[in-house]
Amino acid sequence: MARTESNMLPIGTKAPDFRLIDTVDNTKKYLNELKGVNGTLIFFICNHCPFVILINSELAQLAKDYVSKGINCIAISSNDVENYPQDGPELMKQNAIDNDYIFPYLYDDTQNVAKAYDAACTPDFFLFNAKLKLVYTGQLDDSRPGNGIPVTGKDIRTAMDALLQNETINPNQKPSMGCGIKWK
Repeated sequence: MARTESNMLPIGTKAPDFRLIDTVDNTKKYLNELKGVNGTLIFFICNHCPFVILINSELAQLAKDYVSKGINCIAISSNDVENYPQDGPELMKQNAIDNDYIFPYLYDDTQNVAKAYDAACTPDFFLFNAKLKLVYTGQLDDSRPGNGIPVTGKDIRTAMDALLQNETINPNQKPSMGCGIKWK
């Protein structure tokens, strides 16, 4: 299991726009129609990565806890499905259903969106404010496959709560870590 750290897009970066297929309902979705009124958490994930499998239930719970507070969640998979067919759109849809995702699970078939966000790994997290300016990029929490640390979402939850309270988000953010995005 290769470990790749996120690239840490600079704080204040405007969220790159996109139009991607939602694998659950097979419709094209735009960032502007999916963004939350108070913020938007975009995360790059895939179906087969052990780092993502470990946190799937927390991703589903995050959305359930924060959508009602005006922070929408958006998942994107950018992996090469020719070499990693388990990350293809049909299996993405099934994964979303199996894990009770209430957020869109979008497919970035060109990998242009991952490149625009400078995404490097799965999972890779980007929290934007209401104006789609980046306020947090980094890890979900300290849990990793095999390290025995429980999945809590502490780092992301702290940042999301600070955003909602209009408080300063700690600028000392730890990179996310996971499987490298499978580039074509």
